[in-house]
Amino acid sequence: MHIHVNGRNLEITDAIKAYVKEKVGKVAAHYDQIQGIDVVLTVIKNPSVSDSHIAEVNCKMLGDTVRVEEKAESMYASIDLVSDKLERQVRKFKEKKAKVGAESIRTTSIPEEDS
Repeated sequence: MHIHVNGRNLEITDAIKAYVKEKVGKVAAHYDQIQGIDVVLTVIKNPSVSDSHIAEVNCKMLGDTVRVEEKAESMYASIDLVSDKLERQVRKFKEKKAKVGAESIRTTSIPEEDS
């Protein structure tokens, strides 16, 4: 699984990159079908905007994509919020797929023939 970290109006330091990979990488423990994660960190330089640090995550899985975005006053806080939200979304997606899979197994059973 690849985690790509990009920045807008922000220079991505090694510390931020390591923090993102640590927090967002935990999602892979919940679901093994993740192909890649793209993280975009943005800083809005307008002083009138209170939540000026934005973290966006696109998580590509087999057959679907989960997109999550969070805003906060600091970059580390926005990364924490987005990682928690991503974990909830991926867990929800995994449970939904498992439920659909279990229903399809039940509906495809072969009826017994009476002799």
